[in-house]
Amino acid sequence: MGIEVKVEGLTKSFGRQNIWQDVSLTLPAGEISVMLGPSGTGKTVFLKSIIGLLKPERGRVLIDGVDMAGGRERDIYETRKLFGLMFQDGALFGSMSLFDNIAFPLREHTRKKESEIRRIVMERIDIVGLLGAEGKLPGEISGGMRKRAGLARALVLDPQIILCDEPDSGLDPVRTAFISQLLVDLNAQIDATMLIVTHNLDIASTVPDNMGMLFRRGLVTFGPREVLLTSEEPVVAQFLSGSVEGPIGMSEEKDAATLAAEAAGRTGDEERPPRVIVPQLEPSPGLSPRRAVARRRERVLGMLDGLPPAARAAIEATYAGSGEEPTLAMPSAGSAS
Repeated sequence: MGIEVKVEGLTKSFGRQNIWQDVSLTLPAGEISVMLGPSGTGKTVFLKSIIGLLKPERGRVLIDGVDMAGGRERDIYETRKLFGLMFQDGALFGSMSLFDNIAFPLREHTRKKESEIRRIVMERIDIVGLLGAEGKLPGEISGGMRKRAGLARALVLDPQIILCDEPDSGLDPVRTAFISQLLVDLNAQIDATMLIVTHNLDIASTVPDNMGMLFRRGLVTFGPREVLLTSEEPVVAQFLSGSVEGPIGMSEEKDAATLAAEAAGRTGDEERPPRVIVPQLEPSPGLSPRRAVARRRERVLGMLDGLPPAARAAIEATYAGSGEEPTLAMPSAGSAS
């Protein structure tokens, strides 16, 4: 099973530029979480801070008793072995075959024999659907295949925590759907804790158990997916609807005068279209159910009383057991990339 990741009061700046401050959340063990946010809100910086590649000014990231933000370098190095990291572009070595790219972490960090390395690599290649392509160079395959090769490499050390940085970037909607299903299938197979950074609404609406959003140098919200998908917070509602009206502008945020002008132009009669919380993706036929589902149900039902009414209603509808679909949901919004 995956490991819980606890983030406490994390603050990160580059020089005078504050990226985000006082970010606190917990990634539940074995569940899939998504972090949303407009471009430029520090989502990738957040991933690198979790794994200890960037040091925050304040705060802690606790993983199995180790503080990835301020612990001993030896402990951080060892704890990093629990991670698998899928980069935006796959981050493959252009002169190496896919096989050698995927085998690289095993050759670098273990003393396994080549026969054992071959067995592990071919298993991971099979999981991501790349059998037959292992001899190709990264430049000879499509972007979607490079993504899957990057994911296979992230899996070879049997990670308990998987971080995915915009797995949809550069992909068309069909390939994005394949990646989404692959991530759900992967969780069903290895029960790892997963955090996916994206601004793609198709992934966000169908894949995760939990969702969060970064904006205006802070964490807007993080919790069960139903909380964000039913939120009336202006920035969340704007992001989910893809509207030009709201706090998000072409730069990260609009100024007060622009927001006031938008408010003055509204009549008050406009009705926001109803959101539909589409069901989560299920594992592909032949795979066992995700073990995270039962754990999440128990955890979420235990926190119902503290959730907003709309989120509570959506969760109750989901778990009613009557086969009735939730009445609140998000329409298919396509990619926000």
